[in-house]
Amino acid sequence: MFAKKLLSPRLARRAVALLGVIGLAALPGIVGAHCDTMNGPVVMEAKAALETGDITPVLKWIKPDQELELRGGFQHTLSVRKQGDEARELADQYFFETLVRLHRTAEGAPYTGLKNESTEPVVLSADDALANRSADELSEHLVQTVLDGVHSRFEHALETSRHAQESVEKGREYVEAYVEYMHYVERLFNDAETSAAHSEEHEAHSH
Repeated sequence: MFAKKLLSPRLARRAVALLGVIGLAALPGIVGAHCDTMNGPVVMEAKAALETGDITPVLKWIKPDQELELRGGFQHTLSVRKQGDEARELADQYFFETLVRLHRTAEGAPYTGLKNESTEPVVLSADDALANRSADELSEHLVQTVLDGVHSRFEHALETSRHAQESVEKGREYVEAYVEYMHYVERLFNDAETSAAHSEEHEAHSH
């Protein structure tokens, strides 16, 4: 891709370092949403807990003062599951929703229901990186995505700036490209300076 050709080894190393700081902070909405999806880490551990009958592994997703409610829901779910397949499905869904709701509340984020499985490639790649104990492929993907994003907006702003004085219409095209370019770079910088906690995700969405 064209960004690779424009990038010197020195800049490539700086980009990798930047992405190491950013992580997935540039995608707070996606990451936050993954916690309330059926293939997210919270629900996946909940499924395992129901199969083993041991709630301990899922307690890390909630606060200590929420344990009593979750333990009660867990025991109720285990009891209802014995009543047949339909009851089992409903009981499991109840426990998943209870756990995710408590987790979102613990992180200061609103609970808007349990979502279908996430298909966002970058989120799935992030989970795969942990499973494979290597972030190399994920980092390369993130770096290239950022580079492509910066260069495409830069080139568009540069090209429209050359014609900005030809007419009001051309000037407005430049301003639109300039604003998009500057906001994109600003978002990247601000995300690199902050974390991607769910509470910040909620604040960002409210804006």
